[in-house]
Amino acid sequence: MSYQGIIETYKALLKIPDEMKAVTLLEGNTPLIPVPAIADQLGGDFDLRVKFEGLNPTGSFKDRGMTVAVSEAAHRGAKTVICASTGNTAASAAAYAARAGMRAIVIIPAGKVAAGKLAGAIAYGADVIQIDGSFDDALSLVVSISEKHPIALVNSLNPFRLEGQKSSAFEICDVLGDAPDWMALPVGNAGNITAYWMGYKQYHEVKGTSLPRILGVQAAGSAPLVLGHPVEKPETIATAIRIGRPARGEEALIAASESNGYIMAVTDDEILKAQKILASSGIWVEPASAAGLAGLVKEVNAGKLNLCGKKVVIICTGHGLKDPDVITGQFTKPQAVKAELTELERIILNG
Repeated sequence: MSYQGIIETYKALLKIPDEMKAVTLLEGNTPLIPVPAIADQLGGDFDLRVKFEGLNPTGSFKDRGMTVAVSEAAHRGAKTVICASTGNTAASAAAYAARAGMRAIVIIPAGKVAAGKLAGAIAYGADVIQIDGSFDDALSLVVSISEKHPIALVNSLNPFRLEGQKSSAFEICDVLGDAPDWMALPVGNAGNITAYWMGYKQYHEVKGTSLPRILGVQAAGSAPLVLGHPVEKPETIATAIRIGRPARGEEALIAASESNGYIMAVTDDEILKAQKILASSGIWVEPASAAGLAGLVKEVNAGKLNLCGKKVVIICTGHGLKDPDVITGQFTKPQAVKAELTELERIILNG
């Protein structure tokens, strides 16, 4: 049978209503890509792979949770979904709502959403509203609206989002035959780290797989879980994790602690360097998605992690096309020359 999306693939492991019909874009089943060249840069002698979630239908991991959240909303008769977003949730909610024939309303912080993400939400037909405030302000507003009106909230506060997102842990175990020794991933609103830990624990109980240690990575300018208090005005180039009050913050800290891992922070410069390293192995991710590798590099270089003989997975949550302006601003701009053979030879052969 051909692949039918995560709900059909993992239905027996998802806490979803009986008879719920899947609203799917065939999300999930993303590749676990070996990156031996990056492992060599970190000392080699261990198995390093990237779970590239940017290859989901709308370009980010959010599709895993959204297929379940929108399917459940449609199952109970909702006609409209709403979310606050730094971009990826907006695009995903808009796409799945369109698929279900529902209205999508997305609330975003003005001037804080990358063009590639905003374009997605608009293209899929969402009603996009910008507010003069932060993501945290937007989330507070949509929660209030969903409590007062028959509108389904599809942020990660919705438990069905996590039911879908935990499927990535299942896929990793299915490919490796077990859980990895370490898994590194970016942490913003903290739903994803919470969902992965749910998935690993469930597979551990059902299939007897091991449990990984988790390295959660925040941006230094937006690191409430590292600092131990909310960040009122979070700032980072990694827009997807520019969140000062994570909705699943407590669960994230529990996941890190229970896994015998931890949450740490990296600078924007470290994130951009990691983005370039991933691109050198043919994997282009948005800045936030490089945070997991940035954290791994930082801890290995500081002597805090010994990965010798280990299986390590980096979660890359979104595609580079989500935020192309970062690349064009950071990388070398294309050379402009006359359309003449001698000019091309001079540049190419002189390198």
